[in-house]
Order: sequence, then structure tokens, then C-alpha cells
Amino acid sequence: MLIFIFQTIWLFIDDLAGRGLDIVIIGKFLFYIMPSLMEKVLPLTVLLASILTFGKIAENYEFAAMKASGISLQRAMLSLIVFVVFLSVVVFYFANNVIPAAELKIYSLRKNIGQLKPSTAIIAGAFSDLEGTDMNMKVDRKYGDNDRFLENVIIHRKSPNGVNNTVIKAKTGELISGEGSNILQLVLKDGNYYEDVEKKKSSDNKKFPFAKSSFKKYIINQDISKLDVDLEKERDVTTDKMKNVSRLVKDIDSIKISNIKIVNTFSKSINKRIGAFPTLSSADSILQNDINNLSKDSVQFRTKMMDTLSVLNLYKGYQREQILNSSKNTITNILATVSSKKNELDKRFKIYNMHIISLHKKFALALSCIILFFVGAPLGAIIRKGGLGLPMVIAIILFLIYYFIGVFAENSSKEGSLNPVVGAWMSTFIMLPLGVFLTKRATADRGLSNFGSVIDFFKKLFAFKKNKTATE
Repeated sequence: MLIFIFQTIWLFIDDLAGRGLDIVIIGKFLFYIMPSLMEKVLPLTVLLASILTFGKIAENYEFAAMKASGISLQRAMLSLIVFVVFLSVVVFYFANNVIPAAELKIYSLRKNIGQLKPSTAIIAGAFSDLEGTDMNMKVDRKYGDNDRFLENVIIHRKSPNGVNNTVIKAKTGELISGEGSNILQLVLKDGNYYEDVEKKKSSDNKKFPFAKSSFKKYIINQDISKLDVDLEKERDVTTDKMKNVSRLVKDIDSIKISNIKIVNTFSKSINKRIGAFPTLSSADSILQNDINNLSKDSVQFRTKMMDTLSVLNLYKGYQREQILNSSKNTITNILATVSSKKNELDKRFKIYNMHIISLHKKFALALSCIILFFVGAPLGAIIRKGGLGLPMVIAIILFLIYYFIGVFAENSSKEGSLNPVVGAWMSTFIMLPLGVFLTKRATADRGLSNFGSVIDFFKKLFAFKKNKTATE
């Protein structure tokens, strides 16, 4: 857990570093992120613990004493098998209830950190959207107590319709807020004010009215009562990772139905635009009699059919060109519409795949604890080595194989190149035959491989080649 916490700090360093957060906020952030890390920590923990335990037992020849007493490996593993099965049930409950709640908490906390302290929402060197206000601000540097002093300030203010029509630039600035006050005062010095004046008449659009002014001191009073929120305030956002099994099953069905409706509606719209699959009228009896009277092998039949079926032959030369150009433009517009709609549909089906993956990963995580136990326990009995040396190396290698297979399969499943059910279970099912193989070899008291037989095979092969060459 400690290793993965350090990895998490590195991943979220932009959210934590340079924002003046106290140790309590950082502690809550790490506390809420820990349940999500259990998906990585638990499989590695079970694998490493089983290798260390059974490796130490085998190293001290305790398995030899057990076998001499008539106790098989399966019987020696029985108590731990029961424990791991119970652990897998607890892990499923954890994945179904605790992890979704923690995901919602960490999402809300990350959003609320910027609202808890307005100065922390301003990132030096980049535009920062101050949530709950109409301002978007960029500063080159923050300094002083609580980063209250700002250098080279640029502010974009949005109009009620969401357009950036005002730009304010200043060399320096200062954030002032009294204790218990709901007003944040931003004092700007030595700057300029630019504004696109709102046009009252449509005839003024061509004039582009514009206002510009300079100032020595400019004060902006911003109501921050909306920013005075509790860190525990939850947002009205629910992604696939924030849902339990029952909610995922319900949403998967609704998302699937919604996607099918959207695709069908779009297909009907395209068909109407291109005139595809029109309703056919009754067959022309005169044309049908002419076809029946002609031999299907004759040149006359083929000529008659081509003249009849070619619609363009009904029009003059310039009319044919107009029809072809119109058809080309229609097809070009339809392809552009399909291309733009494809991006929307790809996002919808990606969300659908992510819900399926999240549903099956809850079960796969529980089963992976059992499977990795049956990989680690017999492996420890085979290598007969305890401690944190070789067992640690083997456990990390096996876990990396398990982890990266899962990551690649999950990413492929999200994009639709792999079935999402297969992607969620792939890493677990790849470890299953390895666990069966190692358990059989450990039960038969055999090593990972019989290198002596391999060497004998190659010796016989080379001896056969030498005898064949001498005979020739």
C-alpha cells in the first residue's frame, strides 16, 4: 500500500503541490484514495504472502515432515484455502460498496479543494477557471503569506451568455479576504481594461464597438459565499466506478437501449436523406412480359435490361451531369454527418463498455485472490525459499504480468477492439492455468521443470545428427 500511495502522490502532484494545503486535507485525500488502490494491492499481497509463507515452510523441511506423517499438500493448505475464500467474499463486498463510495469522495474532494481556498485554485503559469465565478485567471507567480500576492495578472470575464468579452491585465495583484467574510477582494495595480461593448442594435455589428482604459488601481469584489463549502460535500456525478453491482446492471441495460435508439434514429434519418430503400410499386406487367419473351443468354436481353435499369439514360446530357453533381454533394454531406456522429457514438459505446468492465471487475477481483493464492502457495513450496529475496522478485514479476495484461485488455475493451467481458477477466483467466499447473507439480513434489530431461533430449538430438552425418 505504501508503494502505491507514493505512486498516487506522483500522479496527483499537480493537485497537491504548491496549493498551500494543510496536512489534514492531504491526509483525507490519501485516505479516500486508498480503497481504490486495493484493486492493485490485494492481488499482489495475496501472491507475495502465499509465496513467503509456503516458501519458509518448505525451506525448513516442514512439508517433508508433513508428508512423512501422511499429510498432503492440499490438506496443509486447507485452512488457508478457507481463509482466502472468506477473504474473496470480503473483497467483493469491499469492491461493491466501499470502493464506489471512495471514488465519489475523492472526486468531490478534488473539486472542492479549489473552492476551499480561492488562492489554491489559481495555478501559476496557466489559466485557472475559478469555479462559481465568472472569471478565468492566469498569473505568472504567487508569493507572500497564503500566496496572496500575484504577479502579471490576466483575467478573462464571461458575460451571462458565457462569452469572454472582457480582458483585464495588471502588473501586480493582491487577494484580500477578511475572516468570516463572504467577499473576496482582488486589488489590481498598473494595468489595462479591455471590453467588447454589447451591441444594442443589429446594425451596430459592423462597427465592432470596443472600450479600453488604463488604471493605477482597480478593485474587484467577488462574492465567494458559493465557494464556502465543506470538503465532504458530494457532487452530483456518478461514473461507472462510483456504482455498485445493482446500479451497474440497471444502467448497462438503459445505456444499451438508449444507444440502440440513437443508432436506429440516425439510420432512419440517413436513409431518408439519401432515399435508400424506397417503397417499391407493383411490377410493370409490360416490362415483365418483354423480359420473359427474351432469351436470357441473348445480347438483346442484356441491352434491354441495361437500357431499362439505367436511370441516367432517361435524361439528357447536361441533366445527367447535374444529377451526378447533386448526388456527389449529397453523399459528401452525408459522410460528414456520419463522421461527426461517429465520434458521439464512439463515446456512448465507450461508456457502455466501461460499465460492463466495472461490473465484471468486481467479481474478477474477488476470484483473482483465490487464483493468485493457488499460484503463490505451490510456487513457494516448489522454490523452497523464504525471506524477501527470491520470493519477492518472483512475486513482483508475476504481478507485473498480471497487472499489465489487465491494463492492456481493459484499454482495448474500452475502445471496442476487445469484448469488455473478456477484457475484465483476461488477466485472471491467464493466471488460472498457471495455478493449476503449479499446484499439480507441487502436489507431485516436482520442480518447475526437469532440466535434466531437457539436456538429455538435446544430447540425443545432437548424437542423432552426428550419426546421420557419419553414415552419409
